[in-house]
Amino acid sequence: MQKNILIFTGIIFVLEFYVYQAFKTVATNQWLRLAYWLVTILVYGFFIYELLGFSRSERDHHRIQTIASIFLIFLIPKLFIVFFLILEDIGRFYRYLFTFYAKPDPYFPERRRFISLLGLGIAGIFSTLIVDGIIFGKYRHWVRKVKLKITGLPNSFKGYKIVQISDVHAGSFFHPEKLQHAVNLINEQNPDLVLFTGDMVNNFASEFEPFVQLFSTIKSKDGKFSILGNHDYGDYADWNSPAEKAQNIPNLIELQKKAGFEMLRNEHRIIEKNGEKLYILGVENWGEKPFPQYGDLDKAAIGVPAEAAKILMSHDPSHFDAKVKKHPSNVQLTLSGHTHGMQFGIDLKNIRWSPAQYRYKKWADLYESEGKFLYVNRGFGVIGYPGRVGIEPEITLIELS
Repeated sequence: MQKNILIFTGIIFVLEFYVYQAFKTVATNQWLRLAYWLVTILVYGFFIYELLGFSRSERDHHRIQTIASIFLIFLIPKLFIVFFLILEDIGRFYRYLFTFYAKPDPYFPERRRFISLLGLGIAGIFSTLIVDGIIFGKYRHWVRKVKLKITGLPNSFKGYKIVQISDVHAGSFFHPEKLQHAVNLINEQNPDLVLFTGDMVNNFASEFEPFVQLFSTIKSKDGKFSILGNHDYGDYADWNSPAEKAQNIPNLIELQKKAGFEMLRNEHRIIEKNGEKLYILGVENWGEKPFPQYGDLDKAAIGVPAEAAKILMSHDPSHFDAKVKKHPSNVQLTLSGHTHGMQFGIDLKNIRWSPAQYRYKKWADLYESEGKFLYVNRGFGVIGYPGRVGIEPEITLIELS
């Protein structure tokens, strides 16, 4: 532990040394330089105070959001400054060697103001984006519309509209009323069915209590179904007792029931129209280790005809390639979430990038493999970093054909 602290302190010292070189190149006023160090020391002091006070047993997520925000607003942007200054130092060193051998009076070139301004400017833009993501980005919910042809879909379900939402992480929001716009967007789609694909909370069922009334106003002709995500099990928190943790999921199921959602735990339900059927399967979380693997598609598909039209809710998209697409139950469409698109990236029509893609091959939008479809929702809420940059919160409208 002490070794890690020393390493971290050393890295921060080098980081701040370089950043200050850029700052003093731009700011010649001594009072500005003093203010820089005063702000820096205060921010580090507050960051360490919050970090030392963090406990996995906390029910309030303000502290973890504060830690993540400081890290992304104040520390990460400085890496851009360091990057440009190191490149400049390499160039300065080679110029010095050239003058050392070519001239009798060698000199070491001074820093260029332009490079310092460039580094500081990019760092400032990055910090601004992070702040915008916290204040506004996490509330920029949008509707992604997808038309999908499902093999074996009965005629009665042609044009059937399904709204998928995922990863609410209720504990990351402190003002339920600010999500009213998102709920209005859901209802404006006039869905036949609403499917929630896991992670309603960060850890504790109680996080969802303030949101029950709001989510109960989500309308759907044929019901609202949900499944569990990895966070819903409460594995990332400390509990007062095993019994308290054991009661968490029953409490969450009851709260979701009050909001009108029926939880599917390795089971299925049938939507019937004019004597024709659409099967909705829901499994518990199944993810690549270290994520829990409680999902049991064999159990969920008992009694479901292989040729029938089926939609599977499975929180983690890695389940699709590992188990689902070759499963004898012949699931035509799987709906997942989990990745959040890492809440950071570029999400344009022809350009899509996120750090999430280095962990998950299928991390956002629609995929097809072996004639089966997977849709990965970008998530409704946030976790850790309380914002979104580039990857906006998503409400998916899927129209079957």
